[in-house]
Amino acid sequence: MDFNVKKLASDAGVFFTRAVQFTGEKFGQVEKTELDAHFENLLSRADSTKNWTEKIFRQTEVLLQPNPSARIEEFLYEKLDRTVPSRPNNGELLGHYMQDAAKDFGPGTPYGSTLIKVGDCERRLGGAQREFLQTSAISFLAPLRNFLEGDWRTISKERRLLENRRLDLDSSKARLKKAKLAESKAAVSLPSTTSPCAPSAASCNQAPAAHELRVAQTEFDRQAEVTRLLLEGISSTHVNHLRCLHEFVEAQTAYYKQCYLHMQDLQKELGRFPNAFAGNPGLSMASSGSSPQGNATLPQDAASAVETDTLKIEEVQAPATGTRKAKVLYDYDAADTSELSLLADELITVYTVPGMDSDWLVGERGNQKGRVPVTYLELLS
Repeated sequence: MDFNVKKLASDAGVFFTRAVQFTGEKFGQVEKTELDAHFENLLSRADSTKNWTEKIFRQTEVLLQPNPSARIEEFLYEKLDRTVPSRPNNGELLGHYMQDAAKDFGPGTPYGSTLIKVGDCERRLGGAQREFLQTSAISFLAPLRNFLEGDWRTISKERRLLENRRLDLDSSKARLKKAKLAESKAAVSLPSTTSPCAPSAASCNQAPAAHELRVAQTEFDRQAEVTRLLLEGISSTHVNHLRCLHEFVEAQTAYYKQCYLHMQDLQKELGRFPNAFAGNPGLSMASSGSSPQGNATLPQDAASAVETDTLKIEEVQAPATGTRKAKVLYDYDAADTSELSLLADELITVYTVPGMDSDWLVGERGNQKGRVPVTYLELLS
């Protein structure tokens, strides 16, 4: 390996000089070149932009991918320049489980058919989430990452170079100042009979220091201009991030709207099949009966009597007090003549009678009367 000893020694000398200057500034023993107020404002604005962009970027990553293990995996694949393997997300996985369960329970059963519908909806929600994550990663996360890993690294590099140029400039100023002071002391200490050419040694030390200062000043001014231009470009960064933020909001709006529509469709689908979860009140009353022997069910004749009584809904009279208004939440088709069919959003009068199952009420609409399921109602008063 070929070592350039002179360059190595020169770099070591420069590093030592900068270290001495930096230490002197920290202890207030040497002078420091101050940047103008506009430049300081640009630096402060750039630092604030970097800090907040980093926080927003990290938190957006957490929002889009709450699983830290998955984020680490995506980071490693990105650094290895490899494609992240496609896997079902939580919604899609839940949908698969529900549909598989429906096959096991029987797709023709009320529970199985409902699992199929809900599972399909969950899969569609998972697909909408996948599309939202991909859109957000491209339109919002990628620009923020490009700024942090690209533009900001360039700005940081030029700022470090500017700081080195400033240390070199202040070191040159200090050396020139020492040279002038040495020349002044030499001039005072010389006897009056000494030849005028005698102080030339001190003057020879001052000339190289002055030349070195001019070179350092030129390099500092050039680097300050380069850094200023980069810092002023932060305004363009804000404009770009503003556009990306609008795209992120639009993606979120489209995603939540799509989810709402999917859930609304699912709710309508389930509303068409109320018997899937309304239950049979006759069976419920029969199964809830008890005998003196404990858990024995009612005899067949007694159960038939109960069922016969529930069909005589026309004999039920509204109580003098205790009636309430209710809003119908979903459409309901009566299973038999003892029940009252309902239309969503209509208002009916409801009340309870002794011995009725707690899951049911008596509903009245004009001259029509019948049992209605409580789960389909919103009691208003």
